[in-house]
Amino acid sequence: MLSARAIVDLHDQRTRAWHHTPEPGGVTPPADTEAAWLGLVARQHQANFDLWHIEDEARTPDASCEQIAGVKRRIDTTNQRRNDLAEELDRALLNYLASKGRPNPEAPLHSESPGLIIDRLSILGLKVYHTREEAQRTDAPEGHTERNRQRFAVLEEQRADLAACLDALWQEALSGTRRFKLYRQMKMYNDPDLNPAIYRKPAKE
Repeated sequence: MLSARAIVDLHDQRTRAWHHTPEPGGVTPPADTEAAWLGLVARQHQANFDLWHIEDEARTPDASCEQIAGVKRRIDTTNQRRNDLAEELDRALLNYLASKGRPNPEAPLHSESPGLIIDRLSILGLKVYHTREEAQRTDAPEGHTERNRQRFAVLEEQRADLAACLDALWQEALSGTRRFKLYRQMKMYNDPDLNPAIYRKPAKE
């Protein structure tokens, strides 16, 4: 079910495609189990893609205070979606493992779940794409191209290392020599009952 190579390839393919269309649009998971899994991976990656570009809007030098406030709210909403989907990835994997009598409750616990690793791979995929863009710029100042080529090489190495760790964790989970759990992110800032900046704000007359 889980292949780090397939995930990395999907991240790269969707990142290229979405950069050439005005709006990425929703990703509807197909009915087939493996295809549905990759559809969920794509949806989680889309949240990171959206978040990356929304955050860029906040860094525009001439952005007004009103625009930045609006962007901040969109960042919070999108980040919540990103984290919710990372949890969905882990839930789908644990459901799959349960059908095979896994994970082994006696196996050592891994500190990071596959969903969180896939989230990190997603962000690395975006960094790889944008760093490659910078390395290929024809209007860049002197030294810019070489600096970004070096950054690109480091990012590719880090992504390959992380993908190998993901594959290893999954194989260990299948074999019963390692287990992982669903770790809830418990974000508080979007919940009006948990964020004091919201629930302590006096009601308007």
